[in-house]
Amino acid sequence: MILPFFQVDAFAPAPLSGNPAAVMPLEEWLPDATLQAIAAENNLSETAFIVPLDEEDADYHLRWFTPTVEVDLCGHATLATGHILLTGEQVRFRTRSGVLSVSRHDGLLWLDLPASRLREGSADQVLAALGTDGNVMLGEGANGAILVRLADEAAVRAICPDFARLRAIDALVMITAPGDQTDIASRVFASYHGIDEDPVTGSAHCALVPYWAKELDRTRFSAAQVGRRGGELQCQLAGDRVRLGGEARTVIEGSFQL
Repeated sequence: MILPFFQVDAFAPAPLSGNPAAVMPLEEWLPDATLQAIAAENNLSETAFIVPLDEEDADYHLRWFTPTVEVDLCGHATLATGHILLTGEQVRFRTRSGVLSVSRHDGLLWLDLPASRLREGSADQVLAALGTDGNVMLGEGANGAILVRLADEAAVRAICPDFARLRAIDALVMITAPGDQTDIASRVFASYHGIDEDPVTGSAHCALVPYWAKELDRTRFSAAQVGRRGGELQCQLAGDRVRLGGEARTVIEGSFQL
């Protein structure tokens, strides 16, 4: 069996930046165990699989797999999939997190996601794993969110987590602060899902955007993830939706032999 294969850098302001994702269009679904094995073979943070739909509100069914597990939401792989498929103004996906869309406007791809509901909380185990103190917010929905506010971007860059401890925490763990070159900066750890540090994480911004919209008292701002391999996003809060703008670049195109 020969399957089409694309590797795309999402939220990539320059070549070989952003977050790589595999995009694999299918005619029909393969067994879940096969999809998971393919994602493990690809060994990227996410592999996006799509099957065409003929529905009023969605054009494709989209699922996301890390090398170890299927996840409820992945932003960068959705942007990457939109980059491969988009020929008109918009492409819509039915997913575990509802209907998501990617559109093109002002030279950027715009991803529409559900905003997370946030509440103050505590996460002593997370702070211990990060080796820091900070204000903690907990987010509902998406892949779960534990947001830790630090003083500045330098503090975000300096964190050296204990990944063994983080692997026991079933949530995206994010550290964030005002940015130096962008309005906000962050790093995101998805160790429980098999990804110690994710380069650019759309689903994390489901929590980061509503948090910073309140802190900055505005609904539009710029963001960067500032790990070893980072990327940039434009952010907008629109009611209970988050819109993320960025660039995407195809770096590999070929076939997967199964």
